[in-house]
Amino acid sequence: MGDDPTPDRLMNLGMGFWGSKVLLTAVELGLFTELANDPLGAEALAGRLKLHPRGARDFFDALVALGMLERNDGLYRNAPETDLYLDRTKPSYLGGMLEMANARLYPFWGSLAEALRTGRPQNEVKQGEDLFTALYADPARLKPFLQGMTGLSMGLSIAMVQKFPWRDYRTFVDVGTAQGGLPVRLALAHPHLTGVGFDLPPVRPIFEEYVSSFGLEKRLRFRPGNFFEDPLPAGDVIIMGHILHDWNLDEKRALIAKAYDALPDGGVLIVFDAVIDDERRRNAFGLLMSLNMLIETQGGFDYTGDDCQGWMAAAGFRRTSVEHLAGPDSMVVGSKGREPFR
Repeated sequence: MGDDPTPDRLMNLGMGFWGSKVLLTAVELGLFTELANDPLGAEALAGRLKLHPRGARDFFDALVALGMLERNDGLYRNAPETDLYLDRTKPSYLGGMLEMANARLYPFWGSLAEALRTGRPQNEVKQGEDLFTALYADPARLKPFLQGMTGLSMGLSIAMVQKFPWRDYRTFVDVGTAQGGLPVRLALAHPHLTGVGFDLPPVRPIFEEYVSSFGLEKRLRFRPGNFFEDPLPAGDVIIMGHILHDWNLDEKRALIAKAYDALPDGGVLIVFDAVIDDERRRNAFGLLMSLNMLIETQGGFDYTGDDCQGWMAAAGFRRTSVEHLAGPDSMVVGSKGREPFR
């Protein structure tokens, strides 16, 4: 009997949405921001959040059991991760993405079976709406979204600073730059670098405000444009982070080809996403992200490192490689010159 399988994994995975919804609700309520300054007891915390006493203690203790809160002597305080990333007053806040996941993705994923049967998005498109058109038309909504992207990519930006030989290059272009989190990290770490953030025109004031807050406006500049309709700016290194997975195969190939054309001889393209392992067995997040692209886009999907290397080779890149960055994300690097990057 000891060798018989148990249902534990099935139940934990099948009911995993319970824990997810508890965390997302805590973000929605601003619980971690409330605890950022002082620990609070259950009654005081419930009062601050305007919660009914019936479920409040179970809610808080569930967050303790999930590792999102700590409790000592009856007082609740944030865990280190939630204190850093889920306090709305900190620049590292990534809760904007979780707020979007709670408000949008959570209900849309209820239609995963329909998406698998039809191959069609299950988001606002079903009602004839386009979230991102509306988002980029509303500065009040766009800024928090882009701030969330900065927080979400902070660990990747730090890894990018360390895992590429920037000493050998002088200029870079960050395609789909959002708030400019990656350009700022690169410029702070490597004073010889200058860079361009390339994104849609409404992003410009948000990018420039963020860059100016670090005193980097002389080394980092914004270039407005649409990466399908406009030429990419030239630079020694072109970066496409969390870009390719939004698009279908022909569009992926077109973007890689545009990067090749914009690079000088010896230039490098860096692509990073939640790159799926070549055997498609280990990077569960990458595979789930690809299903999220099914829910959210007309043709997007995530891909393996081998897939991306093949697309780069077809575009003309002479040397390619894959290197892990952080968490589920890896970078695929293509060199236009004869020698790989060192």
